[in-house]
Amino acid sequence: MKTSVSILSLKEKDRIKEIESYKPDYIHIDVMDGLFVPNVSFPYHEIKPYLNSYNYDVHLMVQDPIKYIDCFKNIDPKYITFHIEVGNTLDYINYLKDLNIKVGLAINPKTDIKELYPYLDKVDLVLVMSVEPGLGGQEFIMNSIDKINDLYNYRLNNNLNFIISVDGGVNDLTIKYLKECDMVVSGSYVVLNENIKHALDILRGVE
Repeated sequence: MKTSVSILSLKEKDRIKEIESYKPDYIHIDVMDGLFVPNVSFPYHEIKPYLNSYNYDVHLMVQDPIKYIDCFKNIDPKYITFHIEVGNTLDYINYLKDLNIKVGLAINPKTDIKELYPYLDKVDLVLVMSVEPGLGGQEFIMNSIDKINDLYNYRLNNNLNFIISVDGGVNDLTIKYLKECDMVVSGSYVVLNENIKHALDILRGVE
C-alpha cells in the first residue's frame, strides 16, 4: 500500500521535513479556499519555502481549480486532484494534461459514484473522501468502502489503470477495510503518532 501523509493538521510547517524523513510515498498538500469548504489552508506563498523536491500529491478543495493549479504547478507535483463537485470536470482534466501533471479526481461522501464514470478513462487517480472534506480528525464513513469496491470492479471490468486512493479517518483500525485501494491518505493518525515510522509501516502493510 502506498502512503500519502496529509499536512492539513500540521501546526508548524517546518515539520514537513521531519515527515519526509520517514519516507512516505507522497506528501499530501490540502488546499482549501473557504468557499468549497469552510476552512482556509495556509496560502501558497507561505508554504512554498517549506517544500523541497519530494513527491507531492496536491488536493484542491476549492471552487476555482485553475487559480491554484497555476500556483502549485511550480512545485512539480506528481498529482493534482480536484473535486468533481465543482463542475467543468473535462476542462480541468485537459488543463492538467496540458501541463503534463497527473490528474486526480476526488468525490465527496454524498456524491454518487456514477458521477465519476464518464471520466475514469481520462484520469490517473480517484480520491474517495471517506470524511467530509475540510476538517482533520473525523471518523471514517463506513459506506465509503462500497465506493472503493465499486471503483475497483469498474476498473477491472473496463481495463482501466487509475489509482484508487482514500482520504479521511485512515488509521490502524480502518486500514483493514481498504485492501482494494492502491494508496491511503492519512493525517492525524501519522502526524500525531508518537512513532511515525510504526504508523506508516502499519498503513503500508509492513506490520
